[in-house]
Amino acid sequence: MTDFNTFKFGFIGLGLIGGSIARAIRQQWPDAQIIAYNPSKDTLQEARQDGVVNYGNSDEDVQLINQAMGSSRPFIGNIFSDCDIVFLCAPVQKNAENLAEVVPYLKSSAILTDIGSTKTDIHTHVRELDEKMKSEGFQSGIASRFIGGHPMTGSERTKYRNSKAQLLENAYYIIAPEAEVPQEKTALFRSFVEGVRAIPLILDCAFHDFAVGAVSASLVNLVSKSDSSEKVMKMIAAGGFKDITRISSSSPVMWEQICLTNRDNLLKLIDAYMLGLQDIRNKIEQSQADDIYQFFDNARIYRDSFLGTTPGALDRLFTIHVEIADRPAALAEVVMMLAVNAINIKNISISHNREFQQGVLFVEFDTQKETDKAREILQARGFHLY
Repeated sequence: MTDFNTFKFGFIGLGLIGGSIARAIRQQWPDAQIIAYNPSKDTLQEARQDGVVNYGNSDEDVQLINQAMGSSRPFIGNIFSDCDIVFLCAPVQKNAENLAEVVPYLKSSAILTDIGSTKTDIHTHVRELDEKMKSEGFQSGIASRFIGGHPMTGSERTKYRNSKAQLLENAYYIIAPEAEVPQEKTALFRSFVEGVRAIPLILDCAFHDFAVGAVSASLVNLVSKSDSSEKVMKMIAAGGFKDITRISSSSPVMWEQICLTNRDNLLKLIDAYMLGLQDIRNKIEQSQADDIYQFFDNARIYRDSFLGTTPGALDRLFTIHVEIADRPAALAEVVMMLAVNAINIKNISISHNREFQQGVLFVEFDTQKETDKAREILQARGFHLY
Protein backbone atom coordinates (compact mmCIF):
# COMPACT_ATOMS: atom_id res chain seq x y z
CA MET A 1 0.00 0.00 0.00
CA THR A 2 1.22 3.49 -0.86
CA ASP A 3 2.69 5.57 1.95
CA PHE A 4 0.72 8.82 1.74
CA ASN A 5 2.84 10.55 4.40
CA THR A 6 4.63 12.46 1.62
CA PHE A 7 1.40 13.57 -0.07
CA LYS A 8 -0.26 16.95 0.09
CA PHE A 9 -4.07 16.84 0.30
CA GLY A 10 -6.47 19.68 -0.49
CA PHE A 11 -10.03 20.13 0.76
CA ILE A 12 -12.52 22.61 -0.70
CA GLY A 13 -15.12 22.53 2.02
CA LEU A 14 -14.56 21.05 5.47
CA GLY A 15 -17.86 19.80 6.79
CA LEU A 16 -18.83 16.44 8.28
CA ILE A 17 -17.55 14.21 5.46
CA GLY A 18 -14.61 16.37 4.36
CA GLY A 19 -13.57 16.75 7.97
CA SER A 20 -13.87 13.01 8.58
CA ILE A 21 -11.67 12.22 5.57
CA ALA A 22 -9.13 14.82 6.71
CA ARG A 23 -9.10 13.35 10.22
CA ALA A 24 -8.63 9.86 8.80
CA ILE A 25 -5.67 11.10 6.75
CA ARG A 26 -4.11 12.69 9.82
CA GLN A 27 -4.68 9.50 11.82
CA GLN A 28 -3.24 7.15 9.20
CA TRP A 29 -0.46 9.38 7.81
CA PRO A 30 0.60 11.92 10.48
CA ASP A 31 3.21 13.58 8.26
CA ALA A 32 0.89 14.30 5.34
CA GLN A 33 0.15 17.95 4.51
CA ILE A 34 -3.51 19.02 4.53
CA ILE A 35 -4.59 22.31 2.95
CA ALA A 36 -8.19 23.51 3.18
CA TYR A 37 -10.57 26.18 1.98
CA ASN A 38 -13.81 26.68 3.91
CA PRO A 39 -16.21 29.64 3.96
CA SER A 40 -16.15 29.80 7.77
CA LYS A 41 -12.93 30.96 9.40
CA ASP A 42 -14.01 29.44 12.73
CA THR A 43 -14.08 25.97 11.17
CA LEU A 44 -10.55 26.37 9.82
CA GLN A 45 -9.29 27.62 13.16
CA GLU A 46 -10.86 24.63 14.89
CA ALA A 47 -9.31 22.25 12.34
CA ARG A 48 -5.89 23.82 12.85
CA GLN A 49 -6.23 23.64 16.62
CA ASP A 50 -7.11 19.96 16.27
CA GLY A 51 -3.89 19.43 14.34
CA VAL A 52 -5.84 18.22 11.30
CA VAL A 53 -5.24 21.07 8.85
CA ASN A 54 -1.81 22.61 8.26
CA TYR A 55 -3.00 25.67 6.38
CA GLY A 56 -6.23 27.08 4.97
CA ASN A 57 -8.18 30.05 3.66
CA SER A 58 -11.69 31.20 4.50
CA ASP A 59 -13.96 33.62 2.64
CA GLU A 60 -12.63 36.36 4.89
CA ASP A 61 -9.03 35.50 3.96
CA VAL A 62 -9.87 35.33 0.26
CA GLN A 63 -11.56 38.73 0.38
CA LEU A 64 -8.50 40.31 1.97
CA ILE A 65 -6.20 38.65 -0.57
CA ASN A 66 -8.37 39.77 -3.46
CA GLN A 67 -8.45 43.35 -2.16
CA ALA A 68 -4.67 43.37 -1.90
CA MET A 69 -4.34 42.03 -5.44
CA GLY A 70 -7.06 44.24 -6.87
CA SER A 71 -9.06 41.22 -7.94
CA SER A 72 -12.79 40.59 -7.72
CA ARG A 73 -12.54 36.80 -7.99
CA PRO A 74 -14.77 35.18 -5.36
CA PHE A 75 -12.48 32.20 -4.87
CA ILE A 76 -8.74 31.61 -4.95
CA GLY A 77 -7.29 28.21 -5.77
CA ASN A 78 -3.54 28.67 -5.91
CA ILE A 79 -3.12 27.22 -2.40
CA PHE A 80 -3.89 23.85 -4.02
CA SER A 81 -1.26 24.10 -6.75
CA ASP A 82 1.08 21.59 -5.06
CA CYS A 83 -1.62 19.17 -3.90
CA ASP A 84 -1.54 15.54 -4.99
CA ILE A 85 -5.21 14.83 -4.24
CA VAL A 86 -7.89 17.52 -3.98
CA PHE A 87 -11.38 16.84 -2.58
CA LEU A 88 -14.45 18.86 -3.58
CA CYS A 89 -16.46 18.71 -0.36
CA ALA A 90 -19.06 21.44 -0.78
CA PRO A 91 -22.75 20.72 -1.52
CA VAL A 92 -23.25 19.04 -4.91
CA GLN A 93 -24.21 22.14 -6.91
CA LYS A 94 -21.46 24.24 -5.33
CA ASN A 95 -18.90 21.58 -6.23
CA ALA A 96 -19.57 22.26 -9.92
CA GLU A 97 -18.71 25.94 -9.40
CA ASN A 98 -15.59 25.16 -7.40
CA LEU A 99 -14.51 22.65 -10.03
CA ALA A 100 -13.98 25.37 -12.63
CA GLU A 101 -12.25 27.62 -10.10
CA VAL A 102 -9.66 25.15 -8.87
CA VAL A 103 -8.77 23.27 -12.09
CA PRO A 104 -6.47 26.01 -13.53
CA TYR A 105 -4.26 25.75 -10.45
CA LEU A 106 -3.87 21.95 -10.30
CA LYS A 107 -0.66 20.26 -11.35
CA SER A 108 -0.94 17.73 -14.16
CA SER A 109 -0.31 14.74 -11.90
CA ALA A 110 -2.96 15.68 -9.33
CA ILE A 111 -6.13 13.71 -8.73
CA LEU A 112 -9.34 15.71 -8.35
CA THR A 113 -12.26 14.00 -6.63
CA ASP A 114 -15.54 14.84 -4.90
CA ILE A 115 -17.72 13.34 -2.16
CA GLY A 116 -21.17 14.03 -3.63
CA SER A 117 -23.97 11.50 -3.25
CA THR A 118 -24.83 11.91 -6.96
CA LYS A 119 -22.19 11.44 -9.62
CA THR A 120 -23.66 12.06 -13.09
CA ASP A 121 -24.03 15.81 -12.59
CA ILE A 122 -20.44 16.48 -11.52
CA HIS A 123 -19.11 14.15 -14.22
CA THR A 124 -21.12 16.08 -16.80
CA HIS A 125 -19.52 19.32 -15.61
CA VAL A 126 -16.10 17.67 -15.76
CA ARG A 127 -16.61 16.60 -19.38
CA GLU A 128 -17.89 20.03 -20.40
CA LEU A 129 -14.92 21.73 -18.73
CA ASP A 130 -12.57 19.20 -20.31
CA GLU A 131 -13.84 20.03 -23.80
CA LYS A 132 -13.58 23.75 -23.08
CA MET A 133 -9.99 23.45 -21.87
CA LYS A 134 -8.93 21.45 -24.91
CA SER A 135 -10.59 23.93 -27.26
CA GLU A 136 -8.62 26.70 -25.58
CA GLY A 137 -5.31 24.98 -26.28
CA PHE A 138 -4.62 23.11 -23.04
CA GLN A 139 -2.57 20.00 -23.71
CA SER A 140 -4.76 18.00 -21.37
CA GLY A 141 -8.11 18.71 -19.80
CA ILE A 142 -9.42 17.55 -16.46
CA ALA A 143 -11.17 14.30 -17.43
CA SER A 144 -7.94 12.31 -17.17
CA ARG A 145 -7.53 13.48 -13.56
CA PHE A 146 -11.07 13.29 -12.18
CA ILE A 147 -12.20 10.37 -10.06
CA GLY A 148 -15.69 10.79 -8.63
CA GLY A 149 -16.14 9.60 -5.06
CA HIS A 150 -19.01 8.86 -2.70
CA PRO A 151 -18.19 7.71 0.84
CA MET A 152 -21.42 6.03 1.88
CA THR A 153 -21.39 7.21 5.44
CA GLY A 154 -22.80 10.10 7.41
CA SER A 155 -24.68 11.20 10.45
CA GLU A 156 -27.77 13.12 11.47
CA ARG A 157 -25.27 15.70 12.70
CA THR A 158 -23.43 18.03 10.37
CA LYS A 159 -20.38 20.31 10.25
CA TYR A 160 -16.72 19.77 10.98
CA ARG A 161 -17.15 19.66 14.77
CA ASN A 162 -18.99 16.32 14.40
CA SER A 163 -16.50 14.76 12.00
CA LYS A 164 -14.68 11.57 12.99
CA ALA A 165 -12.09 9.39 11.30
CA GLN A 166 -14.11 6.36 12.42
CA LEU A 167 -16.99 7.46 10.22
CA LEU A 168 -15.18 5.90 7.26
CA GLU A 169 -14.35 2.57 8.87
CA ASN A 170 -15.99 -0.32 7.00
CA ALA A 171 -18.12 2.09 4.98
CA TYR A 172 -18.45 1.54 1.24
CA TYR A 173 -16.59 4.23 -0.69
CA ILE A 174 -17.78 4.44 -4.29
CA ILE A 175 -15.06 5.27 -6.83
CA ALA A 176 -16.22 6.51 -10.24
CA PRO A 177 -13.24 7.37 -12.49
CA GLU A 178 -13.70 9.15 -15.79
CA ALA A 179 -12.94 6.91 -18.78
CA GLU A 180 -9.72 8.83 -19.54
CA VAL A 181 -8.24 8.31 -16.07
CA PRO A 182 -5.16 6.03 -16.27
CA GLN A 183 -5.50 2.75 -14.38
CA GLU A 184 -2.54 3.60 -12.16
CA LYS A 185 -4.33 6.75 -10.94
CA THR A 186 -7.45 4.75 -10.11
CA ALA A 187 -5.31 2.15 -8.34
CA LEU A 188 -3.63 4.91 -6.32
CA PHE A 189 -6.95 6.35 -5.21
CA ARG A 190 -8.25 2.89 -4.39
CA SER A 191 -5.17 2.41 -2.20
CA PHE A 192 -5.98 5.70 -0.46
CA VAL A 193 -9.55 4.58 0.24
CA GLU A 194 -8.31 1.32 1.71
CA GLY A 195 -5.78 3.29 3.75
CA VAL A 196 -8.53 5.29 5.51
CA ARG A 197 -10.15 1.92 6.29
CA ALA A 198 -13.11 2.26 3.95
CA ILE A 199 -14.21 -0.36 1.41
CA PRO A 200 -13.60 0.76 -2.22
CA LEU A 201 -16.19 -0.10 -4.86
CA ILE A 202 -15.50 1.02 -8.44
CA LEU A 203 -18.63 1.91 -10.44
CA ASP A 204 -19.61 3.83 -13.53
CA CYS A 205 -21.11 7.18 -12.48
CA ALA A 206 -24.44 6.55 -14.25
CA PHE A 207 -24.90 3.13 -12.65
CA HIS A 208 -23.95 4.61 -9.28
CA ASP A 209 -26.82 7.08 -9.47
CA PHE A 210 -29.22 4.39 -10.67
CA ALA A 211 -28.21 2.01 -7.87
CA VAL A 212 -28.27 4.59 -5.08
CA GLY A 213 -31.55 6.00 -6.37
CA ALA A 214 -33.21 2.60 -6.25
CA VAL A 215 -31.86 1.85 -2.78
CA SER A 216 -33.03 5.23 -1.51
CA ALA A 217 -36.52 4.48 -2.82
CA SER A 218 -36.78 1.64 -0.28
CA LEU A 219 -38.40 -0.75 -2.74
CA VAL A 220 -37.07 -4.25 -2.15
CA ASN A 221 -38.47 -5.91 -5.25
CA LEU A 222 -37.35 -3.02 -7.46
CA VAL A 223 -33.80 -3.35 -6.14
CA SER A 224 -33.89 -7.12 -6.65
CA LYS A 225 -35.08 -6.86 -10.26
CA SER A 226 -32.91 -3.86 -11.17
CA ASP A 227 -29.61 -5.00 -9.65
CA SER A 228 -26.51 -5.83 -11.64
CA SER A 229 -25.10 -9.36 -11.90
CA GLU A 230 -22.52 -8.38 -9.27
CA LYS A 231 -25.34 -7.44 -6.85
CA VAL A 232 -23.97 -3.95 -6.32
CA MET A 233 -27.30 -2.54 -5.11
CA LYS A 234 -27.57 -5.27 -2.51
CA MET A 235 -24.10 -4.47 -1.18
CA ILE A 236 -24.65 -0.74 -0.84
CA ALA A 237 -28.17 -1.25 0.51
CA ALA A 238 -26.89 -3.05 3.61
CA GLY A 239 -27.34 -0.84 6.65
CA GLY A 240 -30.15 1.65 7.00
CA PHE A 241 -31.99 0.15 4.03
CA LYS A 242 -31.74 -3.27 5.65
CA ASP A 243 -33.26 -1.89 8.85
CA ILE A 244 -36.21 -0.12 7.23
CA THR A 245 -37.00 -3.11 5.01
CA ARG A 246 -36.86 -5.72 7.80
CA ILE A 247 -40.64 -6.09 7.45
CA SER A 248 -40.01 -7.78 4.09
CA SER A 249 -38.49 -10.75 5.94
CA SER A 250 -41.80 -11.46 7.69
CA SER A 251 -43.98 -14.41 6.75
CA PRO A 252 -45.46 -13.99 3.24
CA VAL A 253 -48.46 -16.07 4.35
CA MET A 254 -49.13 -13.57 7.14
CA TRP A 255 -48.90 -10.63 4.75
CA GLU A 256 -51.15 -12.37 2.24
CA GLN A 257 -53.82 -12.71 4.89
CA ILE A 258 -53.36 -9.11 6.04
CA CYS A 259 -53.82 -7.86 2.49
CA LEU A 260 -56.93 -9.94 1.91
CA THR A 261 -58.58 -9.18 5.23
CA ASN A 262 -57.66 -5.49 5.36
CA ARG A 263 -58.05 -4.80 1.65
CA ASP A 264 -60.04 -1.55 1.74
CA ASN A 265 -57.75 0.22 4.19
CA LEU A 266 -54.63 -0.95 2.39
CA LEU A 267 -55.94 0.19 -0.99
CA LYS A 268 -56.64 3.65 0.43
CA LEU A 269 -53.12 3.85 1.87
CA ILE A 270 -51.53 2.64 -1.37
CA ASP A 271 -53.51 5.21 -3.36
CA ALA A 272 -52.39 7.95 -0.97
CA TYR A 273 -48.78 6.75 -1.21
CA MET A 274 -48.92 6.76 -5.01
CA LEU A 275 -50.31 10.30 -4.98
CA GLY A 276 -47.49 11.35 -2.70
CA LEU A 277 -44.92 9.76 -5.02
CA GLN A 278 -46.47 11.47 -8.03
CA ASP A 279 -46.39 14.79 -6.23
CA ILE A 280 -42.68 14.58 -5.37
CA ARG A 281 -41.99 13.24 -8.87
CA ASN A 282 -43.58 16.36 -10.36
CA LYS A 283 -41.54 18.59 -8.05
CA ILE A 284 -38.31 16.85 -9.09
CA GLU A 285 -39.24 16.97 -12.78
CA GLN A 286 -39.95 20.70 -12.55
CA SER A 287 -36.85 21.36 -10.40
CA GLN A 288 -38.91 23.00 -7.65
CA ALA A 289 -36.00 23.37 -5.24
CA ASP A 290 -37.90 24.94 -2.33
CA ASP A 291 -40.67 22.31 -2.44
CA ILE A 292 -38.15 19.47 -2.67
CA TYR A 293 -36.26 20.87 0.32
CA GLN A 294 -39.50 21.19 2.28
CA PHE A 295 -40.49 17.61 1.44
CA PHE A 296 -37.29 16.17 2.88
CA ASP A 297 -37.16 18.64 5.78
CA ASN A 298 -40.69 17.65 6.85
CA ALA A 299 -39.67 13.98 6.67
CA ARG A 300 -36.57 14.72 8.75
CA ILE A 301 -38.55 16.59 11.42
CA TYR A 302 -41.17 13.85 11.64
CA ARG A 303 -38.57 11.06 11.76
CA ASP A 304 -36.59 12.86 14.46
CA SER A 305 -39.78 13.10 16.54
CA PHE A 306 -39.70 9.31 16.90
CA LEU A 307 -36.66 9.66 19.16
CA GLY A 308 -38.72 11.55 21.72
CA THR A 309 -41.63 9.11 21.70
CA THR A 310 -41.98 7.29 25.01
CA PRO A 311 -43.28 3.72 24.68
CA GLY A 312 -45.37 2.01 27.31
CA ALA A 313 -43.77 0.94 30.58
CA LEU A 314 -43.65 -2.71 29.54
CA ASP A 315 -41.92 -1.82 26.25
CA ARG A 316 -39.34 0.55 27.67
CA LEU A 317 -35.77 -0.12 26.58
CA PHE A 318 -32.68 0.82 28.56
CA THR A 319 -30.01 1.18 25.89
CA ILE A 320 -26.84 3.00 24.94
CA HIS A 321 -24.89 3.24 21.71
CA VAL A 322 -21.12 3.14 22.07
CA GLU A 323 -18.73 4.23 19.36
CA ILE A 324 -15.83 1.80 19.25
CA ALA A 325 -12.86 1.66 16.90
CA ASP A 326 -12.54 -1.29 14.54
CA ARG A 327 -9.57 -2.87 16.34
CA PRO A 328 -8.82 -6.08 18.24
CA ALA A 329 -10.25 -6.33 21.78
CA ALA A 330 -12.34 -3.13 21.51
CA LEU A 331 -15.57 -5.04 22.12
CA ALA A 332 -13.99 -7.12 24.89
CA GLU A 333 -12.84 -3.94 26.63
CA VAL A 334 -16.39 -2.61 26.84
CA VAL A 335 -17.84 -5.92 28.04
CA MET A 336 -15.08 -6.43 30.64
CA MET A 337 -15.47 -2.93 32.12
CA LEU A 338 -19.19 -3.51 32.61
CA ALA A 339 -18.66 -7.01 34.01
CA VAL A 340 -16.11 -5.99 36.67
CA ASN A 341 -18.59 -3.33 37.82
CA ALA A 342 -21.32 -5.96 38.20
CA ILE A 343 -23.48 -4.53 35.40
CA ASN A 344 -25.56 -7.15 33.62
CA ILE A 345 -25.85 -6.85 29.83
CA LYS A 346 -29.29 -7.89 28.67
CA ASN A 347 -28.51 -7.68 24.95
CA ILE A 348 -25.59 -6.56 22.79
CA SER A 349 -25.08 -6.21 19.05
CA ILE A 350 -22.78 -4.52 16.57
CA SER A 351 -23.99 -2.26 13.78
CA HIS A 352 -21.65 -1.65 10.83
CA ASN A 353 -24.11 0.82 9.33
CA ARG A 354 -22.51 4.28 9.48
CA GLU A 355 -25.55 6.03 8.01
CA PHE A 356 -28.05 4.75 10.59
CA GLN A 357 -26.15 5.84 13.66
CA GLN A 358 -22.67 6.95 14.61
CA GLY A 359 -22.25 4.43 17.42
CA VAL A 360 -21.59 0.89 16.28
CA LEU A 361 -22.16 -1.01 19.54
CA PHE A 362 -25.71 -1.36 20.84
CA VAL A 363 -25.99 -2.38 24.52
CA GLU A 364 -29.25 -3.05 26.40
CA PHE A 365 -29.71 -3.27 30.18
CA ASP A 366 -32.47 -4.29 32.57
CA THR A 367 -32.84 -1.03 34.50
CA GLN A 368 -32.30 2.70 34.15
CA LYS A 369 -29.87 2.56 37.11
CA GLU A 370 -27.63 0.07 35.28
CA THR A 371 -27.87 2.15 32.11
CA ASP A 372 -26.77 5.33 33.89
CA LYS A 373 -23.93 3.54 35.67
CA ALA A 374 -22.69 1.97 32.42
CA ARG A 375 -22.80 5.33 30.68
CA GLU A 376 -20.77 6.95 33.47
CA ILE A 377 -18.12 4.19 33.46
CA LEU A 378 -17.66 4.11 29.68
CA GLN A 379 -17.51 7.88 29.32
CA ALA A 380 -14.89 8.05 32.07
CA ARG A 381 -12.77 5.66 30.02
CA GLY A 382 -13.01 7.88 26.94
CA PHE A 383 -15.73 6.08 24.97
CA HIS A 384 -18.17 8.25 23.03
CA LEU A 385 -21.82 7.46 23.70
CA TYR A 386 -25.05 8.43 21.96
